[in-house]
Formats: sequence, structure tokens, C-alpha cells
Amino acid sequence: MKPSAFEYFRPTSIDEALGLLERYDFEAKVVAGGQSLVPLMNFRLAAPAYLVDTNGISDLSYIRRTDGVIALGAMARQSEIEDSPVVAESCPLLHEATKLIGHRTVRNRGTIGGSIAHADPSAEYPTVLLALDGEVVVRGPAGKRVIPARELFLTICTTTIAPNELLTEIRLPVLPAGTGSAFVELNRRHGDWAIVGAAAVLTVGRDGACSDARIAVAGVGGTPIRCSEAEDILEGRGLDETLFEAAAERAAAAVDPVDDLHATADYKRAMVKVFVGRALTLASERCRRMPDV
Repeated sequence: MKPSAFEYFRPTSIDEALGLLERYDFEAKVVAGGQSLVPLMNFRLAAPAYLVDTNGISDLSYIRRTDGVIALGAMARQSEIEDSPVVAESCPLLHEATKLIGHRTVRNRGTIGGSIAHADPSAEYPTVLLALDGEVVVRGPAGKRVIPARELFLTICTTTIAPNELLTEIRLPVLPAGTGSAFVELNRRHGDWAIVGAAAVLTVGRDGACSDARIAVAGVGGTPIRCSEAEDILEGRGLDETLFEAAAERAAAAVDPVDDLHATADYKRAMVKVFVGRALTLASERCRRMPDV
């Protein structure tokens, strides 16, 4: 199929893009890499009257480390993130998750901002953002505002970003020494959407106890889900497989998936336990290899 008719704009500045979004409001859609929106348009599941293409805004394409934060412009390509030594060194969870997104041809076009704004609950980047307590910067008619990850996702493909606002930057913290992370997922084939995904971040102090634990899961709700009760089991204690199993069970009990074409709700819940356990084990092994622990 082909998309319904639309009017196309390619602004070259943030202000120009914001002017278009304010003028056309709910009738306009922003397209970045086009890996999510364009297929929906081709199947006529989305039919914007106006398309605002942000590929001409060079100010939105960057990867920087400043003041303990990795800042990524919304138009940073997934392949650029995959190849970035700054990301690999300072945010290994993002680096690992990026390699699981589709295939290289997809990552050559897809952007981090597009993925997060699209807010597919099975996608890797929204889950990483939530697991790392990251935040996004948006600009609109009222100026700039910062949205923490916990306040960003509302339901399937819906965020708190207004139709006349533009996502401009993603911010992720540089985690302290003694931190290990892992992102693992279940899919039918490499490059397919995740049936279940799990992100784990563990920080271990010099005494061997876990000082900070973060767990987020994908594919089992309308948004990525942060497993706070499972995190509480780990924090302040020495890490071992028995503890990981208890935390994984708590994470599985906290989700409420539904049946779909790919798996039953019971299967998804069982896989949350399996993959959270795997992510925790891998993150623990990695943090013990880091210095100052």
C-alpha cells in the first residue's frame, strides 16, 4: 500500500520546525529516521496531513559527554551510537541495546529521538532511558522543558510530549565505577521486535554490597516498566544467584502482560523471570570486573 496524501516540509532549524508544528498542531507528524512512522503510513495506520522532516536540522545530530552526562541529539543515528567510543565507554547499556535494534540498514536510518518519541513498549531505547533514570529535553511554544523518563511514557506509542513540541535531546547519566549493566531480549530472530526485553544496572561498593540496582522490562505492558520492588530486594545486600532469582520472581509478579500474536501472557511473564535473571547475572559479572571494587 501507499500512504494517503500529505504535505511535506523539511525545515533546517529547530525554530522553523516548531513554527510548523504550532501551525498544524494535531494534523502534523514529525519524521526522523522514518523506521517507525513510514511503515505505519504505508499501511494507512497513520495518516498525517502534514509531515515535518527533521533530517535537515543539523543542530540535532550530536553525541557529547559533559558534566557526568551523555547528551545525544534527537537526530543521532543508531549506527552512530553503535560506533561511538564515547557511548561504548560511558554508557555500555545503551551501546549493547543499540546492537539489538533491527539490522545495520535499519540503524543507519533510525534515530534515538525517533525511537523514544514513538514509544513502542517493546523498543530498546525507551527501556534503556527508564532503566538509567534518563531525561529528555523538548522545545515548544512555551520554551524548553526537561521530562524525566518516569514521567515521559503514558501508554502504547504515547508520551507526554505535546503535538506542538519537538524532542531535541536525550540525557543519560555516566554511571560510577563498580557499575555493570546488561540488556538481553527474547525474539524469534535477530532483528525482530522483542517479545520480552530486560535491562539491568548494578553498582557494587568496596564492601561487596549492592549500592544501587535498576531493572526495567520491555514488551509486557503499554510502556516499558521499571521493577522497583525487585530492585529493593537487591540493594544493600551482597549479590548472588539466589538473590537474583528472588528479584526476577518479583519482577515477573509485577507485570501484567496480555496475549498477542507472538506469545501468551503467561509465557511472557515466565520469560520476564528468565531474562531479568540473565540480565542481573551478566550485569553482576561485569561490575565485578570494573576498577575500584
